[in-house]
Amino acid sequence: MQGFFRSYLLLHRPMIQALNQLLQSHELSYSLWQVVLYLHEHEQASLVEIANYYGIEKPGVTRRVQRLEELGYLTIAPGNDRREKSIALTPLGQDVYAQCRQKITALERRATAGIAADDLARTVTVFQQISGNLK
Repeated sequence: MQGFFRSYLLLHRPMIQALNQLLQSHELSYSLWQVVLYLHEHEQASLVEIANYYGIEKPGVTRRVQRLEELGYLTIAPGNDRREKSIALTPLGQDVYAQCRQKITALERRATAGIAADDLARTVTVFQQISGNLK
């Protein structure tokens, strides 16, 4: 099994670097993209929901959200609880999501070229099982 995890780790960093380079034209990084992606999929969320989903500390999400707000990609509104904030993508943020999504899809296709769809689906299942085991 050591070979499996070593192979994964050798893939992870170059993929993050490729994503960061691709997102750079929009002043984004992969860590900022994670928030944009979550908000695209959930329409709105709290800092706690995003932190819990990615398994990161709330202050890290707060910094990311502040940067995305500076860029005009999201809005922050009071939530149900005065300590909680509701975050959503702005129209500009939605446009940036769509532009980046196209670029990321092209990158994913290049990275998985020549790999059978069944093999990719099995790999996703294995990663989900490993993630569940670690939690």
